[in-house]
Amino acid sequence: MIRNKLSNINSKIEKTALACGRSASDIVLVCVTKEAGIDEAEEAIKSGITDIGENRVRDAEEKYSRLSGAQAVRWHFIGHLQTNKVKKAVQLFDLIHSVDSLHLAERIQIEAEKLNKAQSILVQVNVSGEGSKFGISPDGVRGLVGSIAGMKNIMLLGLMTLAPYSDDPEDSRPHFRKLKELLGDLKPYNRDNINMKHLSMGMSGDFEVAIEEGADIVRIGSAIFK
Repeated sequence: MIRNKLSNINSKIEKTALACGRSASDIVLVCVTKEAGIDEAEEAIKSGITDIGENRVRDAEEKYSRLSGAQAVRWHFIGHLQTNKVKKAVQLFDLIHSVDSLHLAERIQIEAEKLNKAQSILVQVNVSGEGSKFGISPDGVRGLVGSIAGMKNIMLLGLMTLAPYSDDPEDSRPHFRKLKELLGDLKPYNRDNINMKHLSMGMSGDFEVAIEEGADIVRIGSAIFK
C-alpha cells in the first residue's frame, strides 16, 4: 500500500516538474514519518525513500535507533526546535528546516562546533503572518541571514515555509511565490557558509502547487501513511 502511494506521488512530482520545464530528479521528497510506525517507516525506505522528516527530536531518536535503514537515509528536522533539544538535533539531523531566530542559530553553532560538524539549516519564514505559525517575519530574514554569515559551523542552504491550511491548494500559491521571491532577494548574501538555493515548501495537499512555484524540497506524510 505504501509503495503504491509513493509511486503515485512520484508520478505527480514528475508530471508537475516536467510541465514546469524542470527535472523530477531535482526535487527531494521528504517522507514525514510523524504519524508512521516503525514498520511503516521501514516499508517507505524499502520502497525507495531516501529522506525522512520528523517533527520531534525524541521521535526521531527512537526511530533512528530502531530502523534498520536509518543510516542509509538523510534525516530532516521539520518541526519547531526548542533550544534544549538542539544538542541532540545536531547529532541526528542532516538538515534542520526550522531555524527562525538568532538565538536558535547561535545554539546550533555552539553544538555543531563541539562535534566539528557543519550543520546544514534552512531559515523558516512565516510568510502568511499567522500567529499560530512559527517562523521569522519576511522583514527579519535579511538580518538573521547576515548574522548567520559569521557562524563557521552552520551551512545555510535556503528557506522553508508553511502555508495556511486550506482545502484549495491554490490558496497556498501566493505564499509560495513570496518565499521564492525572498530567496532570490537573498542571493547576494551567498558566501562560504551561505548558499541560498533550496525552497522547502509544500505538503500532502499542495505539493504540486509548491513545485510549480519553485519548491525543490516537499514534505509529505499523510498522503503516504493515511
